Amino acid sequence: MDQDHGRDGRNVPHETDTTAHFPQDFAAQLAAHGTELSAEETEAIAALPAGSALLIVRRGPNVGARFLLDADVTTVGRHPDADIFLDDVTVSRRHAEFLRHGTAFEVKDLGSLNGTYFDGVRIDSALLNDRAEVQVGKFRLTFYASRAGRDQAGD
Repeated sequence: MDQDHGRDGRNVPHETDTTAHFPQDFAAQLAAHGTELSAEETEAIAALPAGSALLIVRRGPNVGARFLLDADVTTVGRHPDADIFLDDVTVSRRHAEFLRHGTAFEVKDLGSLNGTYFDGVRIDSALLNDRAEVQVGKFRLTFYASRAGRDQAGD
């Protein structure tokens, strides 16, 4: 690397262009990378009993944390008694709940200040599809439904 002498006589590297150029589909590649499953996560999803689901934190504090949805009502919030305790000021004390309807799941906002988002859209409630993103405060969670009930649905 070429050197210049600074005002104090020390060698200083030449300034160079540090702008990085990324392909146009870089954002899509980056977004897809955030939802890739580790071998351990794949095993956890495969082991889910019928009628249950798994939430995996993809962004925010506790990245990688997993929460099992195996009850008819699972509460989410900053309150220590919440089933899913998310300790951050962007989360209301009683923020949202996940409701199980047979093998289907719904997320419902409980009037939170910052809202609950489903695939980037603020919602009051929404039925969840596999790999849906749910945002609660600064936490982004990906929803994975049990595979067990799907194989027996036609029986």
